[in-house]
Amino acid sequence: MKREEFFDKFELLAEIPAAIPKLRILILQLAVQGKLVVQSKADGRAADIFAAEPIVVSKGVESRHEVPKSWLWISFAAVGDQRLGKMLDQKGNRGELKPYLRNTNVQWMRFELDDIKQLRLEHSELEEFRLHAGDLLICEGGEPGRCAIWRNQKHEMYFQKALHRVRPRAGILVEYLAINLRADASNGVLAQHFTGATIKHLTGRSLDEYAIPIPPLAEQKRIVAKVDELMALCDRLEAQQKERESRHAALARASLSRFADAPTPANLTFLFHKSYTIPPADLRKSILSLAVRGKLLPQKSSDTPVEELLERTLAERRAGKRTNATKTLILGSESALGYDIPDSWRWMTLDELLIFGPTNGISPKAVDHETPVRSLTLSATTSGRFKGEHSKFIAIDVPRASELWLRDGDVLVQRGNTFEYVGVAVVYRGKSHHFIYPDLMMKLRVASTLETAFVVLAMKEDSARDFLRTRASGTSGSMPKINQTTLKGLPLPIPPLAEQRRIVAKVDQLMALVDELEAQLAASRDTAAKLLDAIVGELTA
Repeated sequence: MKREEFFDKFELLAEIPAAIPKLRILILQLAVQGKLVVQSKADGRAADIFAAEPIVVSKGVESRHEVPKSWLWISFAAVGDQRLGKMLDQKGNRGELKPYLRNTNVQWMRFELDDIKQLRLEHSELEEFRLHAGDLLICEGGEPGRCAIWRNQKHEMYFQKALHRVRPRAGILVEYLAINLRADASNGVLAQHFTGATIKHLTGRSLDEYAIPIPPLAEQKRIVAKVDELMALCDRLEAQQKERESRHAALARASLSRFADAPTPANLTFLFHKSYTIPPADLRKSILSLAVRGKLLPQKSSDTPVEELLERTLAERRAGKRTNATKTLILGSESALGYDIPDSWRWMTLDELLIFGPTNGISPKAVDHETPVRSLTLSATTSGRFKGEHSKFIAIDVPRASELWLRDGDVLVQRGNTFEYVGVAVVYRGKSHHFIYPDLMMKLRVASTLETAFVVLAMKEDSARDFLRTRASGTSGSMPKINQTTLKGLPLPIPPLAEQRRIVAKVDQLMALVDELEAQLAASRDTAAKLLDAIVGELTA
């Protein structure tokens, strides 16, 4: 792609996801490579700026890339007068209190002046450390190389040792120097001049040795003007994108609300409308929310009443000596999760649905060789889907009759993880005696009279997750935990069995659509990113 074609299609390229930050970097890189504006013989040569000291300018300077013949590579030491600011040792100093800038006040091409400190300066130091309009300030530490141009002529201001002050010589624009620093900070070149193993610094000596390409003054002016023009265009396009995204978000919320109020096939199409994209994560949450509230599908009066289902569940639990109760305990709405369910549904605690568990696993150390026992890690269920590849071999004997072994249909719940993931539940689908589970998971088994997949859907929904999160211990730390009592007390909505199965089938269908949408979005973003990278590579080659 030629430069002219790039500029013609700039606004179209900006529509590529996450393109604008890359375009900003590209603009800077093209600027310092002499590819942003055309050269003119009338501009003369950059060497004319340094006619009085050509040896000092060029000694030991190596070019990093090709530049136009009229340009000149120089060390930063040759750009003009520069020095570090005032040392903050105030012992014995009886000078005047003056405002000064620290590196935290200097951001990229702007200043934050809400927190200005004062230091004492002797009369003889005032001119030495006072800023002039047009001075370039460069951070020595913090984020080394970060820079901004001081423009404020009305207020007296000084600077401390954490900052380099650069006052360019005639023939070098301070704005052009800032473009170089921004370009080389973005491509890692500037970092090559930092010192320090953990805390990085850009020392005066390192800054002096940093090489930059200088064009003739007239071309510098055109480069600065073009960079300003394109950066302003990026700002405008970015603002338009945010406004458009805000409108799309409003449409997405309206579509989700419309579907929630009337979950008909016609309204379902609005969730997958081509004019806007609802984030897949929001779609999944909405589908689960509607499913457990009985709004995803209509109820059928022909379904066997839920009471019969609960009686059979109680009988199975009694037969397995899980309980001695003679009556199922149904919760009132005051003990539920804060939302309404159909009249044909009932609220139950998770404990009333179980024939086993919850029980914690074990977590022996992993070994680096294959053994007969493979234990899951937390990552196996963190995503909300079972991923058996996240497991490890352990060197202990686990009897075949042990309940540590998983079997098809077992439910695993993360009892300890970050606040985001604690309480995540998944169904294990696979061979028996293939995995055991770790201590930070609990295993449970739902009565065969119920649809396990529906119970897990209800456990995954946000209201159920919030119930567990708010009752977790250590929520202020990095590893909150829920205990077995809390998990057993989780209220869940239970519909008739036939409806449970219809809901699971519908959720599976909709989640498959979301997965397809997510894959399409990822492929589109990947293709667009590769296109932009190819364009960047071609223009900067």
